[in-house]
Amino acid sequence: MRWSEDRILTTHTGSLPRPPELTRLYVRRARGGEVDPAELDRLGKEALRQIVDKQAAAGIDIGNNGEQQREAFFLYVRHRMSGFGSGWKRWPRGDVERYPLLKQQMAEQLATREAVSNMDPPKAVGEVRYIDDSELKSEIADFRAVLDRKPNAFVEPFLTAPSPGIIAAAMKNEYYDTDEAYLAALGQALSIEYEAIVESGFLLQLDCPDLALERHLSYQDRPLGEFLGFVERVIDTINRAIANVPRDRVRLHVCWGNYEGPHDKDVPLEDILPILQKANVGGFVLPFANPRHQHEYRVLQKFPLADDQVIVAGVIDDLTGFVEHPEVVADRIENVARVVGDPKRVMAGTDCGFDTSAGMGRVTEDVVWAKMKAMAEGAKIASKRLGLN
Repeated sequence: MRWSEDRILTTHTGSLPRPPELTRLYVRRARGGEVDPAELDRLGKEALRQIVDKQAAAGIDIGNNGEQQREAFFLYVRHRMSGFGSGWKRWPRGDVERYPLLKQQMAEQLATREAVSNMDPPKAVGEVRYIDDSELKSEIADFRAVLDRKPNAFVEPFLTAPSPGIIAAAMKNEYYDTDEAYLAALGQALSIEYEAIVESGFLLQLDCPDLALERHLSYQDRPLGEFLGFVERVIDTINRAIANVPRDRVRLHVCWGNYEGPHDKDVPLEDILPILQKANVGGFVLPFANPRHQHEYRVLQKFPLADDQVIVAGVIDDLTGFVEHPEVVADRIENVARVVGDPKRVMAGTDCGFDTSAGMGRVTEDVVWAKMKAMAEGAKIASKRLGLN
């Protein structure tokens, strides 16, 4: 895992805007419609080529495939694993439930969107196994082919994969005798994906919104201790799943949900960070740009990183149309560097993805790239102030 040796490096959390024609195919397939596999493949590859160019042009140092060849950051596993079927509606968000007018507005906005929803996922109705790695191999090969043609696009490439916990929480267990058995099966299945990504030379980012988000979803009416127990179990499962992966090739992304809401029921970072730090990973990707969690970079002073770990600090909010001023970005980077104590272990990133589920992104594509460029400009300012160049 690269460090910010001579300048603050820039990255993001993975999902980037998909072209409308590709989004339409994903939505049609998710709703049970017929889709031409060849056309889906063609559009996915074209989107991949474009997204690599756009990241490089915006000044992204550590980039990925933008998740262009997936319909959502975790729902895609239903095409690669057995055991999923039927469907259900996920637990409501505890914060949104307290604001009925906002709840109504969000429902009305969602009803008119052409998008793949993460809130109506399938359930586990059979044995979960990784049965088809053809999509995985193709995704890796396609990304590698683009990078081979553009060897200077990134300082380091990464690919994402979901936490077993987000699948366990979102894709309801109706097969296994216990939730622990379901979680274990997911970890074993996902280990195939984790290992393949790293063996192919890419950095692995584990997307784990469950480790914060589920406090105000499935655990909203239960004691904090029960939620923290869930976090412990997921971290243990992740550690088993990445047992064959070098620690310095994995970074862990945690957030409170990629939606614009009150977030006034979010679990504090201080409550979960000591457990997150038990993960055998080389770094963390945490949101510090949104108004609810901007202040929590200070928690890194109370619970320091291990000496070999880095932090990707969210300095760009992915849910609003505001284009952050580079000076604001620089200030945020410097705040994190100050508490970490070593700017080389700090990178600039986004709070979450810009299109975590096809069509669900709230920020228009033109503004997305303006935000990315502002992040790169802010990183340059911070690099000078921090004495890195």
